Amino acid sequence: MSEAPSQVTPHAPVGGSEFDRDTMVRTREPGVHEAQLSPGWAIGKALNGGYLLAVLGRALRQALPHPDPFTITAHYLTATVAGPATVRTSVARAGRTVSTASAGLYQTDSRGTEVERIRVLATYGDLDALTDDVRTSAEPPAMPPREQCFRATDHPGGDAAVPEMGRRLDLRLDPETCGWALGAPSMRGEIRAWLELADGRDPDPLSVLMAVDALPPTGFDLGLTGWVPTVELTVHVRARPAPGPLRVAITTRNLAGGFLEEDAEVWDTADRLVAQSRQLARA
Repeated sequence: MSEAPSQVTPHAPVGGSEFDRDTMVRTREPGVHEAQLSPGWAIGKALNGGYLLAVLGRALRQALPHPDPFTITAHYLTATVAGPATVRTSVARAGRTVSTASAGLYQTDSRGTEVERIRVLATYGDLDALTDDVRTSAEPPAMPPREQCFRATDHPGGDAAVPEMGRRLDLRLDPETCGWALGAPSMRGEIRAWLELADGRDPDPLSVLMAVDALPPTGFDLGLTGWVPTVELTVHVRARPAPGPLRVAITTRNLAGGFLEEDAEVWDTADRLVAQSRQLARA
């Protein structure tokens, strides 16, 4: 007797936005979600950690009664590659104001063994329900207008030097923080940029999860070369971003023992600090 096919329901838009299509998850059964990870978000052979966090963030949105990530922490266990993946979610508490859940992203390796790639713990809420009260000493990064900043395609190496993910972004680097591209890193550990999705999609809380990890690593400004893989990444989403380009500033103050931290701030066109993050990465 043949089995009835499992019900697979789409839970993400599949229209014009490449980001939405590439982060789409389908719920196979409660707590089990299927994804097809796109090679378009690769840095070398591995997929970008921020893109993967957005995929997990979308699966958690499906599992929880609240729509928006308030805080999400990911531990990256092994490198994730393009292709099919399974996200398993487990709700710890569904409250009135916030809800908390964990999730893991799994892939099957060449030997047919299922391997956990990423594990996350997150708390979700409703950003639209937050008060308008803001008391802050934080200020948006001072940056030149977008037209005075460098595109990724302005790299001396040309298009061949642009990672695949860079083709999905309209990234404009502050000239003061990209001397490393010319072999002259400032050694201050700072990189700033204007950031939009290349297809013009406006930012939202899920795309902000990608944005905190979308710039070249600050290790480049400290004279490092090559891959700087993320070990752990925590993102706090503070507000729903206004339409238009984001300003992203990342800094590293301490590289020691082969590891460095990266602190990121994401600002929207209304001069609001919409997200903050810190990650630990291997140098």
